Amino acid sequence: MKVLDWLLDILKKVGGFLLVGMMALTCADVIGRLFGHPILGAVELVVAMATLAIGMGLPFTHEAEGHVGVEILVRLFSKRTQTIIELCTSVLSFLLFATVTWRMFVYGRTLQKTGEETVNLALPLFIFIYALSFCLLIFTLVILKDIAINIQKLRER
Repeated sequence: MKVLDWLLDILKKVGGFLLVGMMALTCADVIGRLFGHPILGAVELVVAMATLAIGMGLPFTHEAEGHVGVEILVRLFSKRTQTIIELCTSVLSFLLFATVTWRMFVYGRTLQKTGEETVNLALPLFIFIYALSFCLLIFTLVILKDIAINIQKLRER
């Protein structure tokens, strides 16, 4: 659990750094365009940074319960029923994101074999897909941790 918390913290910080980098690069590109010197590949880099920032933010956002949820009806149920509902949604989320993580890794391996690159900077795309796969793996592990916590809650009641 401590390793997972440490990884969440690292991903959160790197994701924040990427957001700042996106902002700085976009500002520099806009200013460069005003003077007739845009930054080559700025759009590619901003898209890559945005993708990774979102992927890196998912595990922490889930852990902090910062996602949007509809709780109006669920609040009316008993704590046990709420825990059961949360357990069911966690299991479904785990299955979904475990599948997405696996397929992203397979997709990254396919891109690695084919050698696909970005248009302007010729950056290998598989690196970004593997990084996103890793973020999704951590996200899936956070969901698995939630499942274990909810099972423990049900056993205590």
